[in-house]
Amino acid sequence: MYPKDLLKLITFCKKLSGVGSKTAERFAFELLKWKNDELNELSYVLKDLKKNIVSCEICGCLKIDGTCNFCNKEIRDSKKICIVSSFKEVFLLEKTRSYKGFYHIIDTLISPMEGTEISDSAIEKLKKRIKTDATQEVIIALDSTIEGDVTSLYIKEKLLDMKIQISRLAFGLPIGASLDFIDGTTLAQAFVGRQSF
Repeated sequence: MYPKDLLKLITFCKKLSGVGSKTAERFAFELLKWKNDELNELSYVLKDLKKNIVSCEICGCLKIDGTCNFCNKEIRDSKKICIVSSFKEVFLLEKTRSYKGFYHIIDTLISPMEGTEISDSAIEKLKKRIKTDATQEVIIALDSTIEGDVTSLYIKEKLLDMKIQISRLAFGLPIGASLDFIDGTTLAQAFVGRQSF
């Protein structure tokens, strides 16, 4: 039987996405090999994680040094908004260097199985932003999964009255694929080959 604190560490490691029991144990035993100063530094990072890494109130992207570079109209095309489901995907898309517009994070996908839906306030926030920035095109870049497809259709229906161009990433993206597993070249092609939606 493992010591109580080791079991607690394994339990926390299992909370990480894609980490099962065996991998969690391996992580925990690996951490036991770290030097005390490394463990202390990790504990400081974790302790202040939510305080030091905050998301923008407007777009949902992560701020850098208290500033949201993703909302900066001087360096970004304010006429386009790309809708994604997490700030991780923002960084994936940024690596392609094929998109210079704004982002908007919808952090909940519609899933009847899990009982999740997009709130009316989230849609109103998006609509208000589109009006404020005089957006001309909304690019929906959600995963090509059932949840992503249903959410994309829902967002499209809610934005139809705004008389703007709505497109979705399509070219090169396999059905059922998460953006996490798409290479940069394919993502760049998906932007270039996006289709009206």
